[in-house]
Amino acid sequence: MENNNQEQNGFTYIYSAKEQADLKRIRAKYTAPTEDEDKIARLRRLDASVTNTAQAVALVFGVIGTLILGCGMSFCMTDIGELLGFFENTSMMIGILVGIVGGILASLAYPIYNAIVKAKRKKLAPEIIRLTDELMK
Repeated sequence: MENNNQEQNGFTYIYSAKEQADLKRIRAKYTAPTEDEDKIARLRRLDASVTNTAQAVALVFGVIGTLILGCGMSFCMTDIGELLGFFENTSMMIGILVGIVGGILASLAYPIYNAIVKAKRKKLAPEIIRLTDELMK
């Protein structure tokens, strides 16, 4: 009789709150998302796309500008100009001009970022407002 009672009850284990959260997170990956979850995910993707695009473009501008600035500095500070056949004063002037161009490009990275974010927000605002209105009802 006692054996039957143990077989019916079985062994149970209760997971901690942290483990429960992990289990729910893993389970959510394998279940079909509801319509609201799809809308929330789309809303998050749209919101992230505003800054991701602008960040990538600004980063490229900043890196290229910095590299050009560095080339100008190396013309001024080293013998590269003389190795290329320029006179000392000529390589200094070319280095200053190249450095100024690079500095301008690098300093334009943040205004370009702001312009792209502003344009993307203006473009995506109707869709984001529509999705938030649907989700808030």
